[in-house]
Amino acid sequence: MKKKVVALGLSVGLLAGGFAGMDASAAAKETPTKLMNKNGAPAFVSGKLSNPSAKSAKDIILDYLQQSKAEYRLGAKSAYESFKVVSQESDQLGGEVVRLQQVYNGVPVWGSTQAARVDKHGVLKAFSGTVASELDKKGLKNLEKKKSLKQAIELAEADLGFKPAYEQKPSAELVVYPAGEKAVYAYHVNLNFLSPEPGNYEYIIEAESGKILNKFNAIDTAGKPTKGTDAVGTGIGVLGDNKTLNTMLSSGMYYLQDNTRGSGIFTYDAKNGQRLPGSLWADADNNLNASYDGAAVDAHFYAGVTYDYYKNVFNRNSYDNRGAAVKSTVHYSRNYNNAFWNGSQMVYGDGDGTTFAPLSGSLDVIAHELTHAVTDTSSDLIYQNESGALNEALSDIFGTLVEYYDNRNPDFEVGEDVYTPQRSGDALRSMSDPTKYGDPDHYSNRYTGTGDNGGVHTNSGIINKAAYLMSQGGSHYGVNVTGIGNDKMGAIFYRANTVYFTASSTFSQARAGAVQAAKDLYGSTSPEVTTVNAAFDAVGVK
Repeated sequence: MKKKVVALGLSVGLLAGGFAGMDASAAAKETPTKLMNKNGAPAFVSGKLSNPSAKSAKDIILDYLQQSKAEYRLGAKSAYESFKVVSQESDQLGGEVVRLQQVYNGVPVWGSTQAARVDKHGVLKAFSGTVASELDKKGLKNLEKKKSLKQAIELAEADLGFKPAYEQKPSAELVVYPAGEKAVYAYHVNLNFLSPEPGNYEYIIEAESGKILNKFNAIDTAGKPTKGTDAVGTGIGVLGDNKTLNTMLSSGMYYLQDNTRGSGIFTYDAKNGQRLPGSLWADADNNLNASYDGAAVDAHFYAGVTYDYYKNVFNRNSYDNRGAAVKSTVHYSRNYNNAFWNGSQMVYGDGDGTTFAPLSGSLDVIAHELTHAVTDTSSDLIYQNESGALNEALSDIFGTLVEYYDNRNPDFEVGEDVYTPQRSGDALRSMSDPTKYGDPDHYSNRYTGTGDNGGVHTNSGIINKAAYLMSQGGSHYGVNVTGIGNDKMGAIFYRANTVYFTASSTFSQARAGAVQAAKDLYGSTSPEVTTVNAAFDAVGVK
């Protein structure tokens, strides 16, 4: 489920110094946590799940799943043939974080990903994620007649109703798709395109019949590098403020290429077209002070600020933690009222001057989009229903935290610097009071329809309110919450997203992951854990 397009969005879109932690294994005796799925299997388990071991983290986890196969309702299949390791990396507390994909007869199960943490003593401390149960009893049969990959793509294109200009080649893979009491073999088809409007459609198409079982637009809304000599230029941003820019001199021209950060930060000009990435931004005198330059000045500068936040606060090596170059394109299309992450770069429209000013002019918008990239390369939250709303909330949360990190007129509003430029005092969303802009601040008021991919931008208000309460404290629905500040709130959500959240995490699983992250960082009986629990109580997430 990679290569998502994540946008800031109006109707379909937007959108601390280092910390020391304490591993729960070294803290006071921890109370075990277990959250169950609707199918009766565990969705989140934490505590001492195994004895200390010198085995590999992979073997420790698979041994646990094999011993617990009845509880996870794996059926006749063993754990060793039901899961494959997708990634493994060390965390900041000396443990190993392993991400898994459930498979059936070698075929990946759609939406069934898991995350597990093994501490430095070889003890499994947590296992998170949805496990599809008893697939051998859900009517899966050998595929004697099935559509081809090409036919599946053609069916998706036919449903789309037009032939798009693709950003990347359409893809399809065979998956197992759980559907209530049954499961079927299906194709997961991805159509990623920019024209006539940006889209990143995900289709689930039954392999035998060609029936469309699910579809949604996963656009998350809110050239070769040049060689030369590093330089420092100046520019004037969208809002008229002066900025210093890291540039590069090559063949008598200065390019918006910052080689001082990781693999580089590159800013391109689409010149009001729709081809990406466009031309690497070039300037003759290294002083970008024309009005047309403002969008590029801000995109370049704020990408650097966001990169620094993740590097300095969490020691994250670019958005993927593997040193990826950060690419942005400005002046995308004409009067385009959105910004988005397309799976490999950020893209910013100029707005129409009424609904939006150029969208790169807001630091929280840029940090919002880059956080979609962080989520895309860690928990990979599916951009639909509660997991999609959690995805959006994380981008709002860290967009706000980057504003505070840079001390650039920070607040708990989203997109306020570029939204309705001719009218002051409003924003796209509010974390402190989501209801100000029509979003729910309590689970009992959540949106339950199918619009907006199941309310990904609307229901993000519930998690946003919980995050605000964690940071600032307050009383909400009769629940008192003691604030722990932005730094600790951010550390908890970052760890939850990179260690415990999985593709299909619900709000309840998000609570369990955030609580476990607080236990890891501050101890199981700490005030921080109390605050996290109280904040989720206050917004009705159990």
